[in-house]
Parts: sequence; structure tokens; C-alpha cells
Amino acid sequence: MDRLEVMTMLLAAVDRGSLSAAARALQIPVSTLTRNVTQLEDALGTRLLIRTTRKLALTDAGTAYVAAARRILDQVDEQERDAKGEFTTPRGELVITTPVQFGRLHVLPVINAFLAQFPAIKVSLIQSDRNIDLIDARVDLAVRIGKLPDSSLVATRVGALRAVVCASPGFLATHGVPQHPEDLARVPCVVFNSPYLSPWRFRMPGSNEPTIVAVNPRLEVTAPDSATDACVAGLGPTLLLEHDVAEAVAAGTLRVILSQFEVEPVPVHMVHVSRNVMPMKLRRFIDFAAPRLRESLAHFGKTP
Repeated sequence: MDRLEVMTMLLAAVDRGSLSAAARALQIPVSTLTRNVTQLEDALGTRLLIRTTRKLALTDAGTAYVAAARRILDQVDEQERDAKGEFTTPRGELVITTPVQFGRLHVLPVINAFLAQFPAIKVSLIQSDRNIDLIDARVDLAVRIGKLPDSSLVATRVGALRAVVCASPGFLATHGVPQHPEDLARVPCVVFNSPYLSPWRFRMPGSNEPTIVAVNPRLEVTAPDSATDACVAGLGPTLLLEHDVAEAVAAGTLRVILSQFEVEPVPVHMVHVSRNVMPMKLRRFIDFAAPRLRESLAHFGKTP
């Protein structure tokens, strides 16, 4: 029995809540995973998992063993990285995740310049508008838009973006210019479903608490560029981050409205897992990317 391999299987089962989910993630038969965990329990002479039809639970012994297994696997991973020279020389693979549109507009140009300067590093860029678990997905660094929950992640702020309501001049000529956020509930809207813009929030004069407006979505999309295109076509107002509509606003095909009711600009951070020793590839990327992202976002986030 390969003890480290079985530890990995056990942690996958605990993190995902079931043996079958862990087997799918590890791409092995569930029978193989079950057999290995059972053999581990037999070798230890104690039960680690309580299996029910709904979920897995840890015994007291299992809780202690899982905590120790995490430390051991983290140590092994760190030693392997050290052996490869990742802590003394900027080399190896760097896994980065960003929101789709933000990554294309702001992060990818930085990565391109970084790779040109550090030929021994390769980057795997995961573009997704959902927050990926950094430990589970073995991600080195994430760019996150929105307020960060309290966590053990180390954050470096690189800027902020306003959440702005836009509409096309043609739509405003036909339906009139909304004077209050509640006016948006009476017109068809284009809704971009995102964790940092849904639901639509506004700040009323004299109040520190945001007000949520339930809008009437004529079109719902999962990509900000689609929302921009639909808004330009006159389907209705949309709420997007300012960098998503900057070109259309500059070209006059979209107009920002209700700016006096905007909430505080949304922060943008680079985040990574706290480690005793940071791989040189990650340290170099943070030092390289932070000033460049701040420069890229410098003209955004300013409340009118």
C-alpha cells in the first residue's frame, strides 16, 4: 500500500464529502478508493470514516489522522518543489485563475510580458467567473473581484472598479432617462449573472446600507461582453464593471446613468495561499504583476 497515495485518496473523500465524488475527481474506480481506505483503516487498527448514505463523517481518530495527513502531504509537496529549485530559482509551472473578461483585458498582457522575461516558467491560466478553491485545484494565485471573505489567504490589492449602469442612447430616447434606481424595475434590463454584481445594488443619499432593486431581466447572460453587446443593441440597461463598457462609453454607443447612486467601487486583489516559504516563481510574478495591474486599473474606480 502506497501510504501517501492513500492519504491523498482519503483527503479527497473528506474534502468532497463522498467516496464516489473523490473517485471521479481522482479518475479512479470508486471500488479502488474504497478498498485502499479500508486497508488503511485495517493497518491502523481503527476506523477513520463513518459512511452514511448521504455523506461521510470523521471519527475522532479520523479527524486527527486527516489533519496530520494534510501536513505530511504539504511537506512532501514543498520538498518536491524545493528539489526542483522552485524556492531558489524562478522555474516551473505557475497556475493562475482570473475572471474571464478581466483576465483577457488586464491579466493576460501581464502574463505575456512575464513569460518573455522568465523563460524557465510556464503558466496555466484558468479563466472562470466562479471562485475556484485554490488548495483543491492546486492554484498558485487568483485574481479576485469583490470584497474578500475572512480567510487565511494572503491578499495584495491592485485596484478597484466601479459597478455602473449603462444604456444605449436609442433606448434612453425611447424610454426616457431613469432618474432613480427604482425606475429600472419598470423597464426591460440586460442582466449579467455574476457573484459580484448580482443582485443589483445601489446607495441611496444619506444611507450607508445598499439598496437592492429587483429588475426585470429581458435577457440574462453569463458573459459581460454579451451584456455589453445587447445593451448597445438597445435591449435595455445593464449593470457591469466599468472596464467592461469603457470602449462603448468612449465611443458614445453606451451612456452611464444613475452614477449618483453607485455603491463603493469593487476591490480587485491578487490572492494566494499562505506558505512558510513562497516559491520563487510566485514571488517573482507577484512583484512583476502588482505594479502593472495597478497601472492598468489606475484610471478606474474613481467615483464621479
